[in-house]
Amino acid sequence: MTSTTTPRTRPGRQRRGPGWVPNQHGAWAMLASPLLVGALAGGVAWVQLPLAAFWFAGYFAFFATSLWLKSRRRAKWFPPVRAYTVLSVALGVVVVFMQPGLTRWAPLFVVPLAIGLYAAAHRQDRALVSGLATTAGSALMTVVAYDAGPGTDLTRAWELALVQFLYFAGTVFYVKTVIRERDNVAFRWLSGIFHAFALIVLAVVFGLVENSGTAWALLLVFAALLARAILVPPHRPTPKQVGIAEVAATVAVAATSLLA
Repeated sequence: MTSTTTPRTRPGRQRRGPGWVPNQHGAWAMLASPLLVGALAGGVAWVQLPLAAFWFAGYFAFFATSLWLKSRRRAKWFPPVRAYTVLSVALGVVVVFMQPGLTRWAPLFVVPLAIGLYAAAHRQDRALVSGLATTAGSALMTVVAYDAGPGTDLTRAWELALVQFLYFAGTVFYVKTVIRERDNVAFRWLSGIFHAFALIVLAVVFGLVENSGTAWALLLVFAALLARAILVPPHRPTPKQVGIAEVAATVAVAATSLLA
């Protein structure tokens, strides 16, 4: 008589439900760059620490809510929405307690947030309008982080926010041309036109309006981004190559904008 033994399964880690960890790797640069540029330009202050935590927690809440809406509000997607929303509110209270004046910027985030959530609810979160709205909301943090410090030149803060928006909006176009729209020649032209527009706008703002003698490095970076938008897509770079190049470009834009 033979006996059979049932193998024991080792108790593994319980898998966490969906929506807890954002999988949009490009979003990390879009979160960190405006925050750091604004803080460095305006001067550092203690309130920027809870502000940074609030900013990242808010994105986690936005990401989780987007997935929950896309799932048609299925219950298993809701726990991270609840957790990150509560955390964001708590951190927001800390920020307001430390510097109440920062609340004046809150209304500016309503429209980008509404567009992003509406797009997610209709499963259009990959749409161009949704991406541009997200970059606009991200760029606004440049001004908030600047205002949180001792800096008083809000014109400078808005100029830096403009740089952040034009760069990340250009990234939305560029990434689509090498991934989702890589066979769309018309969209590739649209990407090139936007990058040329961005270069012209910055040349006017920093070259003519500000008459900045140090803006040449920033303009060279955006000229390189224009060349990339035109020359790289036909070569079909891999997502990994695109990601590595974006990290370098983000650092270059941030550094040269602070010097402009």
